[in-house]
Amino acid sequence: MFLYLSKKISMPNGTKLKALAWNSQQGWLACGGEQGLLKVLMLDTGSAIEENKQRSTMPTASNLSMNQTLEGHHGTVVAVAWNQNYRKLTTSDEQGLVIVWVLHKGMWFEEMINNRNKSVVKDLRWSSDGQKICIAYEDGQVVMGNVDGNRLWGKDVNAQLCLVEWSPDGRLILFCTTQGTCLIYDCNSNYVAELVICFFNKGTGIRIVGIDWYNGVEGYNDPTAPTLALALASGKLQLMRHELDEEPVLIDTRMTTICIKWSPDGEVLAVVGSEVSDSDIQGSMVQLYSNTGIHLRTLHVPGTKTSALAWEGGGLRLALAVDAYIYLANIRPEYKRAFFGSSTCVYGYKKRDHAEHSVMFWNISTNERYCKYVNRLVAVSGGGEHCVLATVGEIPDQYILILCNAIGNPVDSKNISVEPLFVTMNSSYVFIASEDKIFVWMYKGTHESQAYGVDPVILQEHIIHIDDLQHPPDQDIDGETLDSSTDQICCICSSDRYLIVGRESGILHRYHLPTMSETKGLLTCRPQALELNCNSNRLSVIDVNGVLSFYDMFEKKRAEEILTPSSKHASICERVSDFERKDVWDMKWADDNPDLLAVMEKTRMYIFRGTDPEEPVSCTAYLCNFHNLQIQAVHLDEVMRQPEKLGKEHVFNYETKSLRDTRQMLKAVEIQDAFIYVEDHSHPRLWRSLAEYALETLDLSVAEKAFVRCEDFYGIQFVKGLHIIKERNKQKAEICVYFEKFDAAEKLYLEMDRTDLAIDLRIKMGDWFIVEALISRGAGNDSLLELTWNNIGNYYADRQNWSKAATYYAKANNCEKLAECFYALQNWLDLERLMNTLHDGSPLLIVIGQKFASVGICEHAVTCFVRGGDVKGAINCCMELNFWQKAMELSKLHDCEKLVSGTLAKYTSYLLQSGNPLHAVEVYQRAGEHQQAAKILTNLAKTCAKKTGNPLEAKKLFVLAAFEVEAYRSSILASKNCMEDSEVVNSKAATTLEGLLQHDTVATSEAILDNAWHGAEGYHLWLLAQRELYAGHYDQAMKISWWLRNYNDILSDEEIYSLIALTTFYNKNYAHCSQAFVKLESLRNIPQSKQEEITQMALNIFSQYPPISPSQDSTRFCGNCNGPIEELSTKCPNVNCQTHFKICMASGNLILSEEHTQCITCKHWILSMKLRSFKHCPLCHSPIEQSVIATYPKSLRV
Repeated sequence: MFLYLSKKISMPNGTKLKALAWNSQQGWLACGGEQGLLKVLMLDTGSAIEENKQRSTMPTASNLSMNQTLEGHHGTVVAVAWNQNYRKLTTSDEQGLVIVWVLHKGMWFEEMINNRNKSVVKDLRWSSDGQKICIAYEDGQVVMGNVDGNRLWGKDVNAQLCLVEWSPDGRLILFCTTQGTCLIYDCNSNYVAELVICFFNKGTGIRIVGIDWYNGVEGYNDPTAPTLALALASGKLQLMRHELDEEPVLIDTRMTTICIKWSPDGEVLAVVGSEVSDSDIQGSMVQLYSNTGIHLRTLHVPGTKTSALAWEGGGLRLALAVDAYIYLANIRPEYKRAFFGSSTCVYGYKKRDHAEHSVMFWNISTNERYCKYVNRLVAVSGGGEHCVLATVGEIPDQYILILCNAIGNPVDSKNISVEPLFVTMNSSYVFIASEDKIFVWMYKGTHESQAYGVDPVILQEHIIHIDDLQHPPDQDIDGETLDSSTDQICCICSSDRYLIVGRESGILHRYHLPTMSETKGLLTCRPQALELNCNSNRLSVIDVNGVLSFYDMFEKKRAEEILTPSSKHASICERVSDFERKDVWDMKWADDNPDLLAVMEKTRMYIFRGTDPEEPVSCTAYLCNFHNLQIQAVHLDEVMRQPEKLGKEHVFNYETKSLRDTRQMLKAVEIQDAFIYVEDHSHPRLWRSLAEYALETLDLSVAEKAFVRCEDFYGIQFVKGLHIIKERNKQKAEICVYFEKFDAAEKLYLEMDRTDLAIDLRIKMGDWFIVEALISRGAGNDSLLELTWNNIGNYYADRQNWSKAATYYAKANNCEKLAECFYALQNWLDLERLMNTLHDGSPLLIVIGQKFASVGICEHAVTCFVRGGDVKGAINCCMELNFWQKAMELSKLHDCEKLVSGTLAKYTSYLLQSGNPLHAVEVYQRAGEHQQAAKILTNLAKTCAKKTGNPLEAKKLFVLAAFEVEAYRSSILASKNCMEDSEVVNSKAATTLEGLLQHDTVATSEAILDNAWHGAEGYHLWLLAQRELYAGHYDQAMKISWWLRNYNDILSDEEIYSLIALTTFYNKNYAHCSQAFVKLESLRNIPQSKQEEITQMALNIFSQYPPISPSQDSTRFCGNCNGPIEELSTKCPNVNCQTHFKICMASGNLILSEEHTQCITCKHWILSMKLRSFKHCPLCHSPIEQSVIATYPKSLRV
């Protein structure tokens, strides 16, 4: 941080000032003094960006846009306070008169007046929200009022008051007394406590001269940092985190303190006082401290006494009331910033609503920005192509180094124990320094260390104590080995050759890289900042007073210095005696010229060539880069106001005088004179400018010499090529191309009637649209036109404009790219048409097939694969898309059945093992393997019935299995019919038919396929019997349950006979009920306890009801032989008939001679009288409209 005086404003008639207040929001500066003096000033200062646009060589002046004298006070104005939220000014004089001023039409007028006439107002303060004002009188009276002028309360604190201060939240008020105490009250005038002053000694009186509590409006950079400052006249400062802080930060300023004030962001505390000596008080001074108590800067102020100070709202200026003058002091903060690479500026800042620090990586050339977030950022440094961020870790005494690239991505990191007070880096090393230790981290490259014979592993990281004599790099020290040094490190810098460390005493340590051998020198000042030039032979130093000086770095017997420890006393630097600059706050050496240095001196920028300065330019930007005689700087003050809204206007570019003069000379004098000037001021950038001008004037000899001097091999070759060309216009055209003036070059080619050269130029540039236009004039050929269309198509394809790309690819007949466009556009119709235009065997067919397969269009994909000759690819496509039937057809057609069957078996096996049987069924269905699907469904139905006991779900699964069996049989029958209908049955067809029949024989031997509907029938009748039972149709339920005896392979005997017992009992058919109980008692798979329950139940029933069947009301007759049949018989007892009666799936009754309907799907029967209640088959749920009605003769009807 640097502080310097920039302006002096005098008061009329030499009236001395007593009070100052600066409105941080609107910028008004109020000052009060003797004889009732009260003024409101507005300092109109152009921004740094406006200064950059003006580029004036004169320093900018701060003009007064407002200078109003307010009349109303007659005594000395002692207190001035702003209410920023309500734009009001409150003032008071030594006679007790308080006036509130308000702004009206650009002028300040009295709004309210109050005069107590009993005591003097010592201090007055507004609360942070502007709602309340507290006025403290010398006699101990306190008055609290609101913004409307109403008195809220008054109180006598029984002490003489001198100062008052609000807490940030407005809950507490602190009153300082002339006895050296600080009393804490709440906002309702209730006493709370007394603030503990740690400097207080019994028997010794103290006087409080300043108190300030940061209001937190700008947020808190560190929530744990002190915000309450208390100053004693003896020069002691007490910084507290809150009013009850038991461990405050204590500071001795070593001066007589007058007043203090926090900066608007609470980061810096300004302390005004006077120097103290044994003889007398000597002048005024301002000291700046950080909120943690670290001394930042001291400014000596001319004049007898400084009575007040105030901060500008941006925190970049201080106003000091000195005698009858207002001195303005500019502050140049030390931002956490760095510049690395060729155009990357990185800086850290804190948002109000974020706990983390934001780090912005800004490319000042392209304006690209990348924001990253880190915790507790301490420092930033850059070098080479990387930067390093130093942060505080979560563990005490732990710090983290984060190495980042140009877009903020972390490349490496390192945990260290050395506090990063100072950070510097070069292209291979990062150096961290605390007060007495140096941490060295080699993050990149080992070839240099190997060249010096040093083990690269040793130099990767180690710690050096500043007082350790010639500490070898291979012996890392312990942090507790040496005591802390009294001569602390105050600054460091580095180059690719040296590490320079400066100490408070002026001792300079120089470490050679990569060996880290040490030599020492002595400076004549206390350094604040160090910087080495590009070849490390000159060191620029800025001391604590802002004085810039040069030191020439040299070595005596370099080899002996490295090997001999006594060489530490050798002088390694010598001050340049004829050079010194004051008020310097930033500097930057050129990276390509050891004699050029850019320096920021107050509000001016100077460029030094050696020790000779060029004409200054007005600038307050921070220096970033000095390359090719051009300086790049960034207006960080403007950037920090809106750190995320960046633009070109924040970048300051400036050229050196030699570059500007060279350009002017090239326009004004002969080229030979310019050549002599450039030779006297030799620099590659100047020679390149001369070479370019010589090319423009076709002075090839001078151009060649200039390219040689700037070592531009490409330029030399270019000039040699121009010598070969004899035509002057063609030379001009080539030079236009060199300067990237392509339109001018094309115009020259066309004027020469060399359209071919114009086309070649545009082809090299890749400007294919102009190539197409030139070809349309008649130049070129078909192959070139086709190449042009292809490249235009590529242009649109790169920008994903697929429709236009397809148009040009179609013109060029580029089927491959056309297929890509149709695929991107999802234009499957045109892609199919493109497929049809290709000949069989074309490799593009395979590509198109893959595209169709990727979106699930299996039919077209298979066509492409087959036509392309990749049958296996077609089969794999079908299998991947679950078109197994198509895969089976292709495998049979191309003799690849093993491929499909094997894959199908593995896939279904995997599905079954993974618990997806229904997915496996679906796969088998798609593959036409209906018999396998039926097996899985049957097993699943049996498992479902046992585990869940859900008969309806089991029935559905059995029905699905039966459907699969029917589908299997239909496919076999269709295959057989196809063979029989063929006119010529060859041997191969006969063999196939025989195999199919054998397969059917094997299948029908299995019980599942032999009677596919058996399981579905069993569960259907089971559900029907249950429904009839619960409906109270006991006779019908008994009959249906009796039929279930034929399904004991589907249902268990326990289930069947339990249902029979239940239905016969309710139907009072105790004979059949007795038979059911006998069967249940004979079962061996029932637990003993349950068998006992069944026996006991049978005993209870049949002891009351004898096992006798009731008499039948009517006799039933066979529909075939008309013979009588038993009630529960499903077969005609006539030996000559033996007819098996069918069961109606709707009612469960036997169909004897009634009209009935057969379902054409499941081939089961339904009584015609039941059709009114059903639209679908009760068993398989197929539509009944497709059924067949069968009738019997009337003679056979009963």
